[in-house]
Amino acid sequence: MDDLDRLNPLHEITRRHFFQDCRVGLGKIALASLLCNGGASAVAAPTDLGPRVAHFPAKAKRVIYLFMAGAPSQLDLFDHKPILSRYEGTSVPEEVVKDQRYAFIQRDAALMASPFEFNRYGESGAELSEMLPHLSTVVDDIAIVKSVHTDQFNHAPAQIFFNTGSPRLGRPSIGSWVTYGLGTEADDMPGFVVLSSGAGTSGGTANWGCGFMPALYQGVPFRGSGSPILNLQNPDGIDDSLQRSSLDLLGSLNRHRHDLVGDPAIESRIGAYELAYRMQNSAMDVVDLSKEDPATLELYGAKPGESSFANNCLLARRLIEHGVRFVNCYHASWDHHSDVEGGLRSKCQETDQACAALLTDLKQRGLLEDTLVIWGGEFGRTPMVESNAALARSRGRDHHPQAFTMWFAGGGVKPGQSLGATDELGFHIAERPVHVHDVQATILHLLGLDHERLTYRHKGRDFRLTDVSGKVVQELLA
Repeated sequence: MDDLDRLNPLHEITRRHFFQDCRVGLGKIALASLLCNGGASAVAAPTDLGPRVAHFPAKAKRVIYLFMAGAPSQLDLFDHKPILSRYEGTSVPEEVVKDQRYAFIQRDAALMASPFEFNRYGESGAELSEMLPHLSTVVDDIAIVKSVHTDQFNHAPAQIFFNTGSPRLGRPSIGSWVTYGLGTEADDMPGFVVLSSGAGTSGGTANWGCGFMPALYQGVPFRGSGSPILNLQNPDGIDDSLQRSSLDLLGSLNRHRHDLVGDPAIESRIGAYELAYRMQNSAMDVVDLSKEDPATLELYGAKPGESSFANNCLLARRLIEHGVRFVNCYHASWDHHSDVEGGLRSKCQETDQACAALLTDLKQRGLLEDTLVIWGGEFGRTPMVESNAALARSRGRDHHPQAFTMWFAGGGVKPGQSLGATDELGFHIAERPVHVHDVQATILHLLGLDHERLTYRHKGRDFRLTDVSGKVVQELLA
């Protein structure tokens, strides 16, 4: 180093001086780097719901998910355990219930047999409860999985886990992931619609929220009667011309703001306004069940103008015909901690006919082959009885995440089979366990999406619906 170099004060500054004098620190520099690369916020996602190319050829184009919120008892509907009649009233052996947790009952609660008769139906010989007389007529069109299990044993986190892949709030729902990956074929309807009946879900709006994705991917709840969405129709004195000019002005202001700040939520807002405008004519027409012929209404047990699960199943068919990609039909109040017999009689009377009708109707219209239909709740029910005089409960069943039943139909599913099995008490899985993430991976696979490749970058991490696990259930594939 010569004399001129020694006189230059910059040569005396080291990297350590830089961090000290600038008061920046490595953490802030790293954060700035992430922000520049889009790592601390969601990467730019498509700002419209136009159709997109799947990862590979799909068997299903759309999904109707019949979510039975509250957890139906698999032991009284699908998973017949005759041995429970022999041992009813006796306690479960300690080695069976070791290390298990329950919401209300004690581990030594007595066993309880199903009060219902079971019979075999169809060429598949599937065994169903007498509570499912309509489903028994289409049993060869479904695949029953008796070995589903989950990590959650309370309703809200279990419902959110099934719908978002995580029991914690803030993750996108499966309908959001599907519309993010595939878009929709409808330009005047949302890509993801939510229909509800019953007393409401424990997981609430988190079950169909978009999490950290743009708002255009969230589920849009439709009402069961009247205007499908509140405030969709123009008030008196506002004609189409005035509304169009108002939207154009609002759109220009929003686009100007977006040019200044680059917030993707603004683009979602613009798209939401335009979609609502297009929906004003189409949505009212789609939800008008009175346009269905009387034979179809009778098939479902639907009654125009009412709010019911039957109406929602018929509306789901109309929605997918209109290009909607994903329809959630939630039917609540399956949480039978007391009087499981009476509770199931009521719930099955509300749902069994419509479920079977949906499959029949889709099949007659040539839609079942590329429409995936799913039925199930967030977990199952215990083989032990729940009776608690203090809570006025008797002859009920508690939460059971260890093993429960779902069924699938259409959209590339191999029908006429029963997959998996539980032990003789219906307590633990004995054959072919299927985890919640396996169910989610299989749904995406049937839609042509690889669950490991369908990712969304948020806060420096690539998230996916199945988190870090999940395997496609190959036996379900046709």
